[in-house]
Amino acid sequence: MTTDSTIKTEPGRRARSLPWSDDTMPLMLAPMQGLTNRALRALFIEWVRPDVVFTEFMRVSNVSRHRLRRSDLAEAASATAEVPLVAQLVGSNRQALVAAARSAEAAGARHINLNMGCPFGRMTSGAAGGAMLQHPALLAEIIPALRNAITGTFSVKLRAGYDDPGQIFSLLPLFTEADVDFLILHPRTVIQKYAETADHAITRRVVRESPLPVIANGDVRTAAAGLQILEETGAAGLMLGRGAIADPLLFDRLRNRSLSEPTAAESAVMLQHYLRQVLARYCELFCGDKQILDKLKNVLAFIDAPALAGPVSKMKRAVSISALVNQIEALG
Repeated sequence: MTTDSTIKTEPGRRARSLPWSDDTMPLMLAPMQGLTNRALRALFIEWVRPDVVFTEFMRVSNVSRHRLRRSDLAEAASATAEVPLVAQLVGSNRQALVAAARSAEAAGARHINLNMGCPFGRMTSGAAGGAMLQHPALLAEIIPALRNAITGTFSVKLRAGYDDPGQIFSLLPLFTEADVDFLILHPRTVIQKYAETADHAITRRVVRESPLPVIANGDVRTAAAGLQILEETGAAGLMLGRGAIADPLLFDRLRNRSLSEPTAAESAVMLQHYLRQVLARYCELFCGDKQILDKLKNVLAFIDAPALAGPVSKMKRAVSISALVNQIEALG
């Protein structure tokens, strides 16, 4: 069972429980829009049990009296089988973000995260996600205001910078002085999106220069890569995104420190089980064959094992649930 660990207190700092235990090197399932819905989170928790999971982006409205949708509030308070759930906010307005954080906590959220890393444009009516890094003066208002409003943990997920990979170092004093609980760092710039390679030399330097726990994110596609990042950076843990969606058993290999990658046969068995389970859950969560098929194809878009390229390509072209089921069963 995952239990929370307590942040060591210093003068002027509040005692709060982190969403992982003291003796755990946390492996977190990243928030991915259109993917890490409650059905997929439930499957990952049942199957490979991440130490921490995140909601999809909870978009904060700058204009509506209700800053978060009812569905987002229900999501923030959803059951996750004792695996801590972090509610991730995406917004740009200080007052709206504060109101949204309070609403999420009132709904039952214990851990709140601010997304300052998504590189894909405007997700709300303002410059949200990674675009926030273009406005450091605004961040100097938002970060302390959120910290003062949030009674549980408050973390930040961010890129190394908007267009300058060294920007993160100018922000570290803000995060420390505001009493942020931990950072999740993807060491690319926003404008890089997912091009080139994540520069974990930046992660290593952030770990050295910040007193806050740092979770490393970016290019964790194999157990060997993840273990190397941990060893070279000293990060407190890892967040797995695209690599985990492609192969959920990456969590197991990291925990077991297993450097061997799955064979073609093992990958086929994994994928068959994975898609059967996702399909069953999506049939309960979503409405109509088209929506179910589209949502499942979102998962297939991340399956990149070379040995599965042919079957996956056929599944992506499936025009009905029955055709997809036949192709899933053919994997065995």
